[in-house]
Amino acid sequence: MKIINNGNLKLAVQKNGRLTENSIQLLRNCNLDIEKFDDRLLISIRNYQLDILFLRDDDIPEYVQDGVADLGIVGEDVVQEQNANVKVVKKLDFGKCKLGIGIPEDVELNDIRALENKRIATSFPNILNNFLIRNNIKATIITISGSVEVAPSLGIADYICDLISTGNTLKLNKLKSSITVLDSEAVLIKNKNLIKSSDKYQSYLKLLGRIESALNARNSKYLMMNVPQNSLSIILKIIPSLKSPTVLSLAKENELAVHAVIPAEKFWEIVDDLKSAGASGILLLPIENIVL
Repeated sequence: MKIINNGNLKLAVQKNGRLTENSIQLLRNCNLDIEKFDDRLLISIRNYQLDILFLRDDDIPEYVQDGVADLGIVGEDVVQEQNANVKVVKKLDFGKCKLGIGIPEDVELNDIRALENKRIATSFPNILNNFLIRNNIKATIITISGSVEVAPSLGIADYICDLISTGNTLKLNKLKSSITVLDSEAVLIKNKNLIKSSDKYQSYLKLLGRIESALNARNSKYLMMNVPQNSLSIILKIIPSLKSPTVLSLAKENELAVHAVIPAEKFWEIVDDLKSAGASGILLLPIENIVL
């Protein structure tokens, strides 16, 4: 890939995979004008000094480590497996998965010590090895590229260590999930040598601010309601507001309007309590960005 040396900040994202859609949507939520990239390997953003590189996820940590890209969005598991010399700046709250031990359905593994002297097949030998060392366990790691789920049935290994989401692949191979080795999600990584006095670094800080704003907004909602004045103190105790709620007078006597930003997942936990306390006209609205 020929990289244009135009002074722009360079961000590497997965070209085609489970993180691609969410990565692009996050950047668009940052008001970055991203055109259709199709089979292109690099695009420049019209309204920001930023170039986006589209790479295989396994290549992203190395490109960032070597300074070909300044930033990258990639799975935490990929960063750890490659032991990349990069800085993890921010967890991005998508692409969540679990790297775990898979065992035969007829086996019970209630103690981590039961991994002692076992053969474990995996495509993540470095993460697994670090896990075993941390827990002072000696086991044989069998490195396999591709589908590791078949290893126990072929007699190659006793257990496996692989990414687990629904567990359906394990079931097809008469395996089940056991011990968690690593909880992973998409992260923003940065080249450690990005010079703080440079224009690129200032662009990075501004982009990071936009990303944090977009993440705050995605996890929050704007709550509006009308409440009787004599119920205000009860209502305010119910609302899990990120900041102090706004209280406004209404034309109707003894009626108030209450506005608040709340964690999105809390709404259905509190709506019945709000109604019982006299709240009416309850509205829950999406938020595009929040700058805290």
